[in-house]
Amino acid sequence: MKCQRCSNPATVHLTNIENNKKLEVHLCQKCAESQQLIKKQELNLPAVLQALIGQHVGPWTDELARLTCPACGIGYMEFRAAGRLGCPHDYNVFRAGLEPLLNRIHRAQRHVGKRPRRALSPEKQAELVELRQSLRIAVESEAYEEAARLRDLLRQKEATDESG
Repeated sequence: MKCQRCSNPATVHLTNIENNKKLEVHLCQKCAESQQLIKKQELNLPAVLQALIGQHVGPWTDELARLTCPACGIGYMEFRAAGRLGCPHDYNVFRAGLEPLLNRIHRAQRHVGKRPRRALSPEKQAELVELRQSLRIAVESEAYEEAARLRDLLRQKEATDESG
């Protein structure tokens, strides 16, 4: 469709209903701006990021973006992109961003449903997280013998926890 004022392609389409009559106006961007039907828009990066991250975060957006879990190494923005936390410690580390999110999704912050029959004790969970972190550090520092030892120990502990 072409602009009603010039021959450029129409990108702005307005429909008004006055006295039960439909009035349509088709204009190009330039003509719509000259008639002050729309304002010239500039790219507002903070507003775009806020829309992507979510309105629930509020003024903590910059702080949350810099947060990283010391136990598993996942960053808040990685969590937002994947939709999955890395370890149980993330709930405390990312609390400011998670509480509004959980309230919006579940209308609560505390789980009240079923629990696994064989849930690990907090001590065992902490030990496994610590082993995984040590394994990651060993691999990053290219200490492969230590990494293999930690991997085997981790597998052994996970196997005994699942069977017992």
